[in-house]
Amino acid sequence: MKDLTVSRRRAALLVIDIQDRLAPAMPAAQLELMIRNTKIAIEAARRFALPIVVSEQYPKGLGRTIAPIEEALAESGAHRFEKTTFSACAGDFAMHGRDQWIVAGMETHVCVWQSVRDLRARGASVHLLTDAVSSRTPENRQVGLDLARAAGAVLSSTETVVFDLLGAAGSDDFKALSKLIK
Repeated sequence: MKDLTVSRRRAALLVIDIQDRLAPAMPAAQLELMIRNTKIAIEAARRFALPIVVSEQYPKGLGRTIAPIEEALAESGAHRFEKTTFSACAGDFAMHGRDQWIVAGMETHVCVWQSVRDLRARGASVHLLTDAVSSRTPENRQVGLDLARAAGAVLSSTETVVFDLLGAAGSDDFKALSKLIK
């Protein structure tokens, strides 16, 4: 059976290549949704002290992480790195002692897919936030989602993962995160 429960002690968040020169190529509505939900995922990870890892694909050419995501990452202690491989998990990628990864970013059919595939190859459980990923075309986004599922990733949503991490209502974390989701 797949590992369907998102665990605070096992999970980390991977944010892949949400960069200045790549973002304008995304469909506007999908980009807006991805930014909104990635920011929520970052806040949940920050509140639950999950490691946050942020990759940037060839920033000299594609620019840095976009401002709204940078603002959400402020004071998060995120581990950041530059890459030229499409997979964020190639080479010396650090697992940060975690075997469960929540994944957001772009492009779904290239860097996100290859990162998911490589995390799965390392034995990690992957929860792919379908509402926090984007590709230049809906068809390529769907290809990436289909490939991720075929590799064994759990296709989920930001809200589903956040409420799984919360586990119950009534806490300050619940109040803060539920406001963001509304």
